[in-house]
Amino acid sequence: MTRLKIAVLFGGRSEEHPVSVKSAQEVAKHLDTEKYEPFYVGITKSGAWQLCDGPDAGWENGRCRPAVLSPDSGVRGLLVLEQGRYETISLDMVLPVLHGRLGEDGAVQGLLELSGIPYAGCDVQSSALCMDKTLAYLVARSAGIATPEFRTVTADEAVDTGRLTYPVFVKPARSGSSFGVSKVTREEELPRAVETARQYDSKVVIEQAVIGSEVGCAILGNDPDLIAGEVDQISLSHGFFKIHQESAPESGSENSTVIVPADIPEQTRALVQETAKAIYRALGCRGLARVDMFLTEDGSVVLNEVNTLPGMTSYSRYPRMMTAAGLPPAEVIDRLVSWTLTGKSR
Repeated sequence: MTRLKIAVLFGGRSEEHPVSVKSAQEVAKHLDTEKYEPFYVGITKSGAWQLCDGPDAGWENGRCRPAVLSPDSGVRGLLVLEQGRYETISLDMVLPVLHGRLGEDGAVQGLLELSGIPYAGCDVQSSALCMDKTLAYLVARSAGIATPEFRTVTADEAVDTGRLTYPVFVKPARSGSSFGVSKVTREEELPRAVETARQYDSKVVIEQAVIGSEVGCAILGNDPDLIAGEVDQISLSHGFFKIHQESAPESGSENSTVIVPADIPEQTRALVQETAKAIYRALGCRGLARVDMFLTEDGSVVLNEVNTLPGMTSYSRYPRMMTAAGLPPAEVIDRLVSWTLTGKSR
């Protein structure tokens, strides 16, 4: 049996570099090496690409070789520097396990399009669209999907703090996880929150807080063949839900617990899943995504954000939701590979 040659991209230059490495470690555990021949390509924080033995902790200090993904579609693979010469490794597909800027925003996807190599996940357009919260909201609204009320603040724009109704959330418009996010309850807190967000992006979004619980839904596949995972729910003891901000995330969060399946009625669960699919379709997603939403007290569902390359760590929400729906990580990988190469989830 000929194994498929799959390049697993991980690391990257964003704030989410450590999370990406942990995601790749978990993918490596569940990648069936009887079916697939993996090539692990780690991207350092400075942007150097390295072909390495695996995504283990300290991978950069192991046996690595400089490697680049050829943008020449006639090559369709990696160029690996070996003893002063470039060796070519052909690839059947690329599995990006990158999070945040320059990994989840369409940048790497553009390179993959030039390479001519099939790759898992959203394309350039939907990756860039989902990464920008304000653009995602505008497109979702045009499809009849509820979003928070929001306003955009550009790089040098002053904010009229008195025109807002508090509380609000201040976020970098194009950043991952909860980096740079602040909850603002008083007018005098807003300028500092905007400056915090600007450390991660020159474009800032100020959202009206949505009263309700946070829920999520993992989606796999391509329209019309979509698979929805179980719905999860965030239970907060205080504050607001912060993703990947804990010092030891494997041990849990100090203020939140993720409940899978969500403690909601069956009819509401179905509504959340169908809304997640509608959002996925409206934003042009393919392959996989985690759709985060708010469930309000009156039972309506409001978009929060879409993660086109969701975390795959042992504690991440996406694999937990899929496992609860009967699709463990190895099965998710198989289906993702199958869809990438054939156009179908199975």
